Amino acid sequence: MDLFKKVELYTLADDLKAAHIYPYSHELNSRQDTVVNMEGKELIMIGSNNYLGLTYCDEVIDAGVEAIKKYGTGCSGSRFLNGTLNLHTKLEREMSDFIGKDDCMTFGTGFQTNLGIISGIAGRNDIIFSDRENHASIYDGCKLSYATTERYNHNDMAHLEELLKAAPETKGRLIVTDGVFSMSGDICKLPEIVKLAKKYDARVMVDDAHGFGVLGKHGRGTCDHFGLTKDVDLIMGTFSKSLASSGGFCVGSKKVISFLRHNSRPYIFCASLTPANVATANKSLDIMKRDDSRVKNLQELAKYFREGLAKRGVPVRASESGTGEIPIIPIFTYERERTMKVCMELFERGVYVNPVIPPATAEGECLIRTSLMATHTKELLDKSMDIIKATLDEVKA
Repeated sequence: MDLFKKVELYTLADDLKAAHIYPYSHELNSRQDTVVNMEGKELIMIGSNNYLGLTYCDEVIDAGVEAIKKYGTGCSGSRFLNGTLNLHTKLEREMSDFIGKDDCMTFGTGFQTNLGIISGIAGRNDIIFSDRENHASIYDGCKLSYATTERYNHNDMAHLEELLKAAPETKGRLIVTDGVFSMSGDICKLPEIVKLAKKYDARVMVDDAHGFGVLGKHGRGTCDHFGLTKDVDLIMGTFSKSLASSGGFCVGSKKVISFLRHNSRPYIFCASLTPANVATANKSLDIMKRDDSRVKNLQELAKYFREGLAKRGVPVRASESGTGEIPIIPIFTYERERTMKVCMELFERGVYVNPVIPPATAEGECLIRTSLMATHTKELLDKSMDIIKATLDEVKA
């Protein structure tokens, strides 16, 4: 059979384009702001992970420009060889100090970070316990590790304990969870996870890509939010969201980070972060450290948006945080085709959102994912909510 037979049979993307309901890969012609220009249209951006609105902060931009002038555009090598700048070690030192761990290492992307951590620390004689709604990079990291992977039902601690109890004592155990789940905005049940880890001699890793900059003191993340930073063995995060750059990091004990530096293939064999990426991430971190007003404003806007949608009768997924401070607010659209239509109609009416369809969600539970920035105004949010309400009322399955 021809390897490319599957290519010939795949028509979904073309079919959606022909039906004018293909919602992906719109071309952005402006910076990542609260209002953007896409394909000649001005849109309110409520589909970005630029949570603190720092991608267009002058301080952050200037830091990137200065780094390019001093160090050039790239490092031309891996961190293991010629690609380590004093910028890298400075960022790692400041990141570990900020979060409250002994050491830190950085990777080229957030996706690569999870691949590098999980495949570097777990192996054939280990078992990974992974929440079913974890990010795709965690799934792929588990595959690359060759460890046995047991998936527990989303935030289901009884199921997790059942799996831990059945695991052989001779196997190393790692529990991996998102801190804040990227599609639903749910927060992991970290206190219960930590208790189970201690009971069954397991280690804990938290992917805090969507919690860092959003929860905790000055945005330190999910572990700080629960007061459990010391109890979590590995904390992963990204630079591409709150830190307005690109790349990823992992913090932990000095011994574990040293082991990963010498055993993580994505760290050893990939080029290091560019000078501009490191400098912009570091400047964003500096801003977070000195001023928590952006984090607080983001949380207040999330509550305002969630309450505003509820008042308008828009079906919003309930917040598991209890207070609604997570800036990821999913709106139920239920059916796949309706979700596509709603997203495209919102685009035409001046609001950008993201569709969430299978396999990212179960059939019949499709969503549009909205996400906020600390720099949004209530006027912009009110306008977008009115448009969303009108569109949902008009676009039926």
